[in-house]
Amino acid sequence: MPAFAVIGAQWGDEGKGKIIDYLAGDVDAVIRYAGGNNAGHTVVNQKGKFELHLIPSGICWPGVYGIIGNGVVVNPDVMRGEMDGLAARGIDVSNVLISERAHVIMPYHIIQDRLEEEAKGAGAIGTTGQGVGPTYVDKVGRVGIRVGDVLEMDTLAPKLEQALAFKNKLFSQVYGAEKVKPAEILAKCEEWSGWMAPHVRPTEQLVQDMMDEGKKVLLEGAQGTLLDVDHGSYPFVTSSSPSIGGACTGLGLSPQSIAGVLGVFKAYSTRVGSGPMPSELEGTEADYLREKAQEYGTTTGRARRVGWFDAVAGRYSVQVNGFTGLVLTRLDILDGFPSVKICVGYRLEGRDLDRFPSNTSRLAQCEPVYEEMSGWDSPTASATSMEQLPAAAVAYMKRIEELVGCRVQIVSTGASREETILREPVVS
Repeated sequence: MPAFAVIGAQWGDEGKGKIIDYLAGDVDAVIRYAGGNNAGHTVVNQKGKFELHLIPSGICWPGVYGIIGNGVVVNPDVMRGEMDGLAARGIDVSNVLISERAHVIMPYHIIQDRLEEEAKGAGAIGTTGQGVGPTYVDKVGRVGIRVGDVLEMDTLAPKLEQALAFKNKLFSQVYGAEKVKPAEILAKCEEWSGWMAPHVRPTEQLVQDMMDEGKKVLLEGAQGTLLDVDHGSYPFVTSSSPSIGGACTGLGLSPQSIAGVLGVFKAYSTRVGSGPMPSELEGTEADYLREKAQEYGTTTGRARRVGWFDAVAGRYSVQVNGFTGLVLTRLDILDGFPSVKICVGYRLEGRDLDRFPSNTSRLAQCEPVYEEMSGWDSPTASATSMEQLPAAAVAYMKRIEELVGCRVQIVSTGASREETILREPVVS
């Protein structure tokens, strides 16, 4: 049985958690492939509201495995806290598994993340300060600590010594900060080793075995395509590959194993942190949209930047991921607007562009070219069928389909599972 992926198609925060929770009832496992606890997925169902950062969003379904793949960087303290919180609310977490190849966010990575951001001052990228970036840097630099290393306490000490020899010079000589004590890190790792061991697996083989047995698996993306370290608005990006390519490297899957790629778009645009956003709104219009939608980060609580739907960026995202279908979320937020706009092109130095620039400096200079459409007074909130949607809302959705070149398969009209329109089967 092939896999199906759910991927953020914008700058993250598109509502992937709700969609994955909605689809997870029809699969055997939900598998996270990239990012760390800098992600924030909100799930609302009959059991309540859950804010997840590491545990895959299908965890609320009985019997569904929640697997954290090798491409994820893991803060064990955050993972333990999430698992304990879920268990206290009656959620079974015994089927949460983690790859032995996943890299560990060590306490010194969090220190480094915050020191680097402070040193950049006004040029700071706006990271979440969770140590994700420095962990990926150490992974590529071949001095990272993996989950499997933490379970091998006899051989862990020399690996930590190698890593800390450089880190402590960096902290003390460059940033004037205190050095990290190896004994304290080793003690923390010993604590982690005790409770993590039952959850650690060679997940690459486990996932392949599931698929060979005909089981359905759903691949969970984190962040969004426009934050991809290779394909996003670099350097204002995350440190991993949220796009479909990251699913292959982050889980050990071949491209042929993935039968469908579902791209999740908000009906408008949002972004957290620094970096260009051509369709960004400002002033009272932005404030109204932000407050109506409560656009504040699940992980950081920071106010999100908001703007109209950007079809140029959307078309680029479809191209990068090869989406087989789309999800349109938060359509209900646009209820009551007298008119709605779609960014259909960019204007740069007097020239019209219909493609997403790879040069971030040029992207920052782009002015949006808008197409204005009629709004709708009748509510879309809580609709469960296309027949319940106002004609103007349907026209808006179809125009987005035309502009980005892909069909909307699911429309989300609220935060809970039930507030969803399924136009056609996705996982089959």
